Amino acid sequence: MRKYEELAAKIIKNVGGDENIESLTHCVTRLRFQLKDEKKANDAIIKNMDGVVTLMKSAGQYQVVIGNHVPDVYDEVLRQAQIKTSESTGNATKKKMSAGDIVIDFISNVMGPILPVLMASGILKGLLAILQFAGWIDQDGGLYALFSGMGDALFYFFPVLLGHTTAKKLKMDPFVGLIIGAALMYPTLQNVDLNIVGIKMNVTYSSTVLPVILTTLLASVIYKFFNKVIPDVIKTFIVPMLTILIAVPIGFILIGPAANFVSDAIANGIMSVYDFSPILAGIILGGTWQILVIFGIHNALVAVAIVQMMSGQPTPIFALTTGASYAQLAVVFAIWLKTKNKKLKAIALPAWISAIFGVTEPAIYGVTLPRIKYFVISCIGAALGGAYIGFSGILVYQMAGMGIFGFPGFFGGEMAIPTILMHFFIAIAISMISSFVATYVLFKDDAIETDNETHSAQSEEMVSAPIKGKIIPLSEIKDEAFSLGVLGKGVAILPEEGKLYAPVSGVVTTLFPTLHAIGLTADNGLQILIHVGMDTVQLQGEGFTAHVKQDDHVNKGDLLLEFDIELIKARGFSVETPVVITNSNDLKKIEPTNSSEVEVADNLLATEF
Repeated sequence: MRKYEELAAKIIKNVGGDENIESLTHCVTRLRFQLKDEKKANDAIIKNMDGVVTLMKSAGQYQVVIGNHVPDVYDEVLRQAQIKTSESTGNATKKKMSAGDIVIDFISNVMGPILPVLMASGILKGLLAILQFAGWIDQDGGLYALFSGMGDALFYFFPVLLGHTTAKKLKMDPFVGLIIGAALMYPTLQNVDLNIVGIKMNVTYSSTVLPVILTTLLASVIYKFFNKVIPDVIKTFIVPMLTILIAVPIGFILIGPAANFVSDAIANGIMSVYDFSPILAGIILGGTWQILVIFGIHNALVAVAIVQMMSGQPTPIFALTTGASYAQLAVVFAIWLKTKNKKLKAIALPAWISAIFGVTEPAIYGVTLPRIKYFVISCIGAALGGAYIGFSGILVYQMAGMGIFGFPGFFGGEMAIPTILMHFFIAIAISMISSFVATYVLFKDDAIETDNETHSAQSEEMVSAPIKGKIIPLSEIKDEAFSLGVLGKGVAILPEEGKLYAPVSGVVTTLFPTLHAIGLTADNGLQILIHVGMDTVQLQGEGFTAHVKQDDHVNKGDLLLEFDIELIKARGFSVETPVVITNSNDLKKIEPTNSSEVEVADNLLATEF
């Protein structure tokens, strides 16, 4: 039996079956589905599936986070669902996407397939620089020339690969895109004076990004037009011929020079911000990088960095974010050392090991994000490392590997390799030591997480009604994460007034930035989540007012939040408010009230450990 056969089968079933899959790609840790109808997918089941780290929805993609073995799961899903990697089924229900989502989705599909081999080529170039510096290889020898060609090949012929992936994304014959890339950078046309229909020009498109992407965009329109009007008997070769004949000259003469100008402007703009204050740039970019990763929008900055490097300029983007993965590593390593909870220790071990190689999703989703304080610590550590990178002035000159394999990317420019390595490892040390010490000092297992609970085995807690309103069984809530009890047992309340009070005495462990949900840990270890309305996260905090902040200790009956019921309804959202015990599995008893309506402070849930 194949190793991931069962996991792949469950994923296919719960995304709505193979007939609901429009297309599938993957990145370093995620399966990226385009589904015809996301409503057919069982989000809660997928998110809690063994072998799945978490589920994300971003840029119009249904992203199932797997971890380091995602290529194997991807291959198995392709095999079982009989998905062809070169095309989608073409029958998807069009989903509304914002302009930003469209751009990010496009970048992910165009750049994503190339990134692994791009990083591999960067590592080869870095290793060659080390071998030359150490005197182990002669720069004038044939072996050096061969290895140099291996490392440089992808970067020189980058437009060819981009033509292929762009054409695939645009549902055009990918070999037409490949030929467009090859034609734009044909050797005898690069850096030579040309007179084309009276237009004098001297351009080069080798190692560029935008010219081939924009030219292929034009080609896709031409290709689809001719594919409709050319008779079937000759379209196989006539459509590609006419597409290339029209698109390449326009791309070479008009689109390419304009795209190169835009590329230079982007690179110069990034560098001008960096030149204003490298340290400030490091703090901002380093500190927010993991947040960008969570939402999947870091790929837009990755594309900008690649544009910079391909245009011959070093990039500060990859340099300033160097500390992010190491800060995550240090935080999770500290938690792994200190926790007594066997389940958390089992999750943390592979998470910090994968972070060594720059893969931080298991650490983020499995360990730090559910314990938000430690995620913030990792962001601060990354910001400190980024500040030092900005201070040191080292930049990334070429694509390299992730994590520990990222250092070859810094080799270039006038700075000596030993100096570069010194700054690189100092930055890592700053990120790791600050994150590790803060986590090790502050981390404490939740009382209910430890193997030897300190609270009484018969500890009871009466959870009071936090809102005045009508009682609704959780099973009637439309959101399956609540109705199926995935997030825990409890009840829902249809509120009659927009005030939310503390149902227990304890600590505010989670207060979402959008203020639509709040998590409390009672003094005896009971964990409670109160979610005001359904999908109200989309209000971005509008209509909500917080009277507490995260880590505050509150007493039962204290006012926590106020919310505008009429505004929520007017925006088209339900105000049904689940009150759930998120650590239900640790309790012997959870008994809801028999009443159909409650006033604030009425008995709502009787619990017992």
